[in-house]
Amino acid sequence: MSNLRGEKRLLDITGAGSLEQLRIVRETEQGRLIASLPDVSVIEAVEELNGLHDALIRRALELAEEEAARLGYGAPPVPYAYLLFGSGGRSEQTASSDQDSGLVYADARDPAEAERAETYFRVLSERTVQHLTALGYPPCEGNVIASNPAWRLPISAWERKLDDWFSEPSWENVRYLLIVADGRCLAGDAALAERWKNRFFGDMLSRPVLARRMLENTLRHKMLVGVFGQLLVERYGEHAGSLDIKYGAYIPMVNVFRLLAVRANIRETGTLERIRALREAGLLPAETADEATEAFALFLRLRLLSISRSEDGQWIGTGKIAAGQLDVSLRAPLKKALRLGRKLQRQLEREMQHRFGGR
Repeated sequence: MSNLRGEKRLLDITGAGSLEQLRIVRETEQGRLIASLPDVSVIEAVEELNGLHDALIRRALELAEEEAARLGYGAPPVPYAYLLFGSGGRSEQTASSDQDSGLVYADARDPAEAERAETYFRVLSERTVQHLTALGYPPCEGNVIASNPAWRLPISAWERKLDDWFSEPSWENVRYLLIVADGRCLAGDAALAERWKNRFFGDMLSRPVLARRMLENTLRHKMLVGVFGQLLVERYGEHAGSLDIKYGAYIPMVNVFRLLAVRANIRETGTLERIRALREAGLLPAETADEATEAFALFLRLRLLSISRSEDGQWIGTGKIAAGQLDVSLRAPLKKALRLGRKLQRQLEREMQHRFGGR
């Protein structure tokens, strides 16, 4: 994207005074990006697409702040940070993306301020979620969203919650910790968000055995390649014959490099950035890092190709593509990438078994 076009798009977003204006920008820019996919680097396309998502979400948050003020709630009573999780936290969203979010705010000085803060951030989060829903970002089905009080807390409560999750590593708590691992600050007080993330890494590094519990979750999704190198397609249902790119290629690779990164105190949240950081730290051979980058870029491209539009113009992403969509130029590289992913999963599992014994 040219600098002039990028600057104009940013002006269109920051100057938008209504959700309708933001919706038009999203529709126009996403349509252009998807149409240009065959002619551009997929990594650049994903970066540009996520820059668009970030700018839209920030503006929706600003509009929610303005609305809260008009409703009589004033300005934020204490500093806060708005957090993104999931593919948003990793800056890997496609054109079809839901809301995975949270909010952390500073501790109040007294009970009265604490009550004002709780009320204010409830209203702000609810309005933000409503705005983003209107823009075509549906709420997370798992309810990992800032309007859920469990994901909207003052910093001290967040720190206690993280400690509790680490102390009681049930399957669900480990899942929450892996969600937090991908969290990043989109807007607000960066220092507050850093303190929140520091607590996660402090707990993580003081409990290395927890990585074994994380491994169970990390290896839950397998690569969609069989023992003889064949692609494993969906066998039943409306998507029979299709390839589950999201859960059979993309997510398994995300999971491997997330666990490798958090164990090494690497703070990057994007998968490609984690691969790069692991390489620079000497924890991933250069050749493997190059192969993993190439494989992950292919998974990103196929994820974007799995997006379609409904009759009413909504972006729909199943994460699946018909096997017939894969021509020779894609089929062979996909098999190679999946074999690499399977190899990485097995290497990680062997390393963890050697270190901790068992799974």
